[in-house]
Amino acid sequence: MIRPRFPALLAVPESVRVGPDAPPGQDRRTRSATVRRTAAAYRPTPERLRAALPLTAILALAAVLRFWALGATGFNSDEAVYTGTAASLAGDPTLQQFFPVFRAHPLLLPTLLSIVPGRGIDDFSARVVTALIGVACVALTYLLARRLYGRRAALAAALLLAVMPYHVVVSRQVLLDGLLTLCATGALYAVVRYVRTERLPWLLAAGAALGATVLAKETGLVMVLGLIAFFVFTRGVPVRPRHLLYATGVMIVVMAAFPLAVILSGHHQGGQDYVLWQLFRRANHHPWFYATTVPGALGWAVLAAALIGLVWLRRQHGWRESLLLWWMAAPVFFFDLWPVKGYQYLLPIAPPLAVLAGRTLAAVARLPRRASWPRWAAPAASVLLCLGAAASLAVPAAARIDPAPTGALLAGTGGLPGGREAGHWVRANVPEGGRLLAAGPSLANVLQFYGHRGVSALSVSGSALHHNPAYVPVPNPDRALRTGQFQYVVWDSYTAARSPFYGEKMRKLADKFHGIVVYTGVERIRTGPGGAHADRETVVIYKVRTP
Repeated sequence: MIRPRFPALLAVPESVRVGPDAPPGQDRRTRSATVRRTAAAYRPTPERLRAALPLTAILALAAVLRFWALGATGFNSDEAVYTGTAASLAGDPTLQQFFPVFRAHPLLLPTLLSIVPGRGIDDFSARVVTALIGVACVALTYLLARRLYGRRAALAAALLLAVMPYHVVVSRQVLLDGLLTLCATGALYAVVRYVRTERLPWLLAAGAALGATVLAKETGLVMVLGLIAFFVFTRGVPVRPRHLLYATGVMIVVMAAFPLAVILSGHHQGGQDYVLWQLFRRANHHPWFYATTVPGALGWAVLAAALIGLVWLRRQHGWRESLLLWWMAAPVFFFDLWPVKGYQYLLPIAPPLAVLAGRTLAAVARLPRRASWPRWAAPAASVLLCLGAAASLAVPAAARIDPAPTGALLAGTGGLPGGREAGHWVRANVPEGGRLLAAGPSLANVLQFYGHRGVSALSVSGSALHHNPAYVPVPNPDRALRTGQFQYVVWDSYTAARSPFYGEKMRKLADKFHGIVVYTGVERIRTGPGGAHADRETVVIYKVRTP
């Protein structure tokens, strides 16, 4: 007799058992009727299918916005690094020499990318994975909002997140923050289920999801602070210290996977170097960066709906609102105070913010009916407000998918202009063993991913505390060029716009060492509101000669 390996998973409720294991007194006819009723409860019906249509349409819209023209532009620097790391994990011998497995971040996303079926990892297939993660986050937001505020609020929250420019733009790129947001939202959902049921498995699931959040990106630890604040400062929340201890243990066990892998691989010293670099990195944006860039990407209509609901429905304020607010407060305060800021770092606040906005829009449908109002007035107003808010998000989101280039680029919002095309030229025309000197590491990473040639960056600091340990500084570029260490010098518009000093330095080096232009990348950009366009150089590669 073959016994099931996991009998608990295959156990049948006593009320529907048949055969010799059936409870005494239950005849076969009764058992058959019970089985039929159980099957009927899960059988698709026209009513259930009609009820599923709105969510299906929302997920389809989310997929369209995330998959449309997904490969129209090439990678930016972070995308090249994470995908290159995935290729190294998959055993690609060419990219292993440029992208070591153990860099500054954990490996959950590169591990997922490394198992993508096919002949290799390219920019399109890698982005498909992160786009699917983005759509899954929309579905999970629906489940979260439904548990908190009901189906109407859940549909509104899912629709707002599906078309939110912030979430659309980031989830179309191979960035760690999309997976971090999905795992964090899963942890939030599990906490909601625990507070409602007080069942330990849900809190253990929350601990595991928080551990996965940290494995997606180490800054996921910030979400733990929000959860601690919720349990400490919210009255009436049932929680047992023993349950918290067990959940913390599960989270630590899951988190330990990455440091154990680093130690067992013998790269612990490199791991320490990365930690020091992260702690002492210089500020890359002004202190009010998020206040000026993120609200518009989240959507002013979403922010207004969430704030109006917090004031309008303040008498209904309870643990649900406290949980969502503390969950958002932790990353907002942390990254506002942290000197290093990335456009995508606040993405975990998008799902709970959409839930709060959906709560407000759903509450409109429950307004008290007046004698002069028809019965459908309040529900219709709720639907119209929801569609209006979604439209205010969908239009800029669609524009960000395939925008007319303006010559300006913010890190984390899209691909590097001209990088993929220049990388393909490098791969086809630079001899094996040839080396290039670029202005900054952003273009260097992209050229190495697409071009399969070694590229160093001039702007990498000589101080170990102020540069990524994966990059090798070039302290004396004149000597390196004079001795033939580099055969090509690369200028790019992205680095020149961020640091004119290094852009000008590359031009001077090309002139000094008799550089001959062998490649010029050009894009057509919009120069004014009237539709005027002009050509702009994106990447210029010089072949240099020693004096």
